[in-house]
Amino acid sequence: MMARPFGVQRRSCGARILQAPAVQLDVASLLHLRESELEEARNLQHSLLPNAPLLVPNAEFTSRFKPAAAVGGDFLDFFHLSDSRIGIYLGDVVGKGLSAAMYAALTVGTLRGIHKTGCPPMTVLSTLNRRLRTRAVPGRYSAVQYAVYDPESRELLYANAGLPRPIHFSATNCCEVGHGGLPSGLFDEASYDQYSVTLQPGDAVLFLTDGLIEAHDAHREEFGASRVMEICRKHLESSAETLLASLFSAVEEFTGHTPPQDDITAALLRTS
Repeated sequence: MMARPFGVQRRSCGARILQAPAVQLDVASLLHLRESELEEARNLQHSLLPNAPLLVPNAEFTSRFKPAAAVGGDFLDFFHLSDSRIGIYLGDVVGKGLSAAMYAALTVGTLRGIHKTGCPPMTVLSTLNRRLRTRAVPGRYSAVQYAVYDPESRELLYANAGLPRPIHFSATNCCEVGHGGLPSGLFDEASYDQYSVTLQPGDAVLFLTDGLIEAHDAHREEFGASRVMEICRKHLESSAETLLASLFSAVEEFTGHTPPQDDITAALLRTS
């Protein structure tokens, strides 16, 4: 009788091993553990997002979040500072899964400890970078935006560490604000510029992660910043909630059945 080739014998042996009850149990346990970790990561990430819109005199803040197929590391919040001003931060951690969610939690915890000091945005991001570098995690860093809005003067102060630039919409103009900057936790000596915008009644400022701009269809065409601006201009007279809902609906229609490869996160400041 002709002997089977060695490779065939090995594959047959391997198949029998995988079919063994003990191995099947181990594979099932690993799959269960993986799903448990993903669920834990989802819960952790949702704890880093605001629960409801924030209303202040002459302004409203709202947000929307659409998770990626795999758990990502986006986070955002808006909150009252010790004076009458409002703080806003938005971020995106490199990577996916539980480790990304844990690094996002580290970034947010560090950031919250800094912004309570009332420092300007450029100082907040510089301090955040230094503190993340002192506890560096290999292969991990975070793109972050931090802004402070004063409802009385209508002045928005803003600094950016690696996210797409915010978009300022007014009755007469639509433009991106400031420049990018280096992500937090990546380089020791990173520094950040600060930008100032005085808003008029009816203006809006959109903060967003790159998942929104880079969302693509089945042909790999990206949604792009120009589409974002076009849709927001169309709905500038709408409420902040309606404007963001229209934007996210347009992204879903554009991408169709293509699952998102990255979280899609946005926050909107709307003045009145």
